[in-house]
Amino acid sequence: MQTFFYLLYHPFAWAYDFVAAVVSIGMWKDWVMSALPYLKGPRVLELGHGPGHLQAALLKAGIAAHGIDESRQMGRLARKRLTENHRHPTEHSTYSLASGYAQSLPYRSESFHQIASTFPSEYILDPRTLAEVYRVLAPGGTLVVLPTIWITGQKWMERAAASLFRVTGQTREWDEGWLDPLHKTGFQPQIKRITHKSWTLLIIVAHKLTTPFF
Repeated sequence: MQTFFYLLYHPFAWAYDFVAAVVSIGMWKDWVMSALPYLKGPRVLELGHGPGHLQAALLKAGIAAHGIDESRQMGRLARKRLTENHRHPTEHSTYSLASGYAQSLPYRSESFHQIASTFPSEYILDPRTLAEVYRVLAPGGTLVVLPTIWITGQKWMERAAASLFRVTGQTREWDEGWLDPLHKTGFQPQIKRITHKSWTLLIIVAHKLTTPFF
């Protein structure tokens, strides 16, 4: 699986959208967009921006979008998408993309109002990642993580997708222990569940425990 994901995120990044659509029965983008209502801006950072769909949605909403991804191939895809869709950015809909790792963010402290990560790998609970997220979040800011999806539909395609997601790790058993690293870093996490007739999505909204700036 690690080899598969490496190839999909790097030399075969051009096929990412197609593969994601096929294995999710066409729902991947909709699932990613489930994080959007929790991202009000005015400045949002996305960890692991991938091909840039959430970045484009943030810009469309008039939010200053910033993204970082360790895959330079994904960076090129996202930059092309944003350039084509937003040829005339306004003061409130600017964007920037960086190449790097979540464990060492190249941003000033207290730079962002929200930080988002959709379907991240284990790096999201790395103490170094959470320390960096806490550092670059403004007082009162939030970390929004979409860690897992449960496909519950009974059609054959849905059952096949559910089995595949369990193998690839997109579907994980929920464990309250996931929240321990967030508590230890200084976040107050809340669990949100979005339920559809054929799937249930989990979203963690973790508030930075400082005096709100709003």
